Amino acid sequence: MMAERRLPKVGVGVIIRRDRKVLIGQRLNAHGHESWSFPGGHLEYGESFEDCAKRETREETGLEINLVGSTYVTNDNFEIEGKHYVTVFVVGDWIGGEAKVKEPDKMHRWQWIGWDKLPQPMFLPLQHLVESGYSPFDDGN
Repeated sequence: MMAERRLPKVGVGVIIRRDRKVLIGQRLNAHGHESWSFPGGHLEYGESFEDCAKRETREETGLEINLVGSTYVTNDNFEIEGKHYVTVFVVGDWIGGEAKVKEPDKMHRWQWIGWDKLPQPMFLPLQHLVESGYSPFDDGN
């Protein structure tokens, strides 16, 4: 009998910019519990990265954003959880409204923070993004 073939999942992280800050939240589930991450989630079958980013942002924060593009991809092996993700980060600019915790079973709180002041511990995809030297403000915005 062949061993079960495990494949990575695809996650989309949404980097929302506002006044030279980004929106970040503290997770409340077993996958990355208490770490800090962007809004985001699983890419659904047939869904574009951009549609996923807009959907996840609405579901998790209630915010509407203006997307400015896909930016960076990380390869994330969560050894303790036995999970493997490829994470596509998409950048969006805040249009208006205030971020609300719309999924209190998954997220403790949201806050706007400077890129150089990101809190610890970071969710693994965010940690990999930061370690790469990427900045969502390198395009002058």
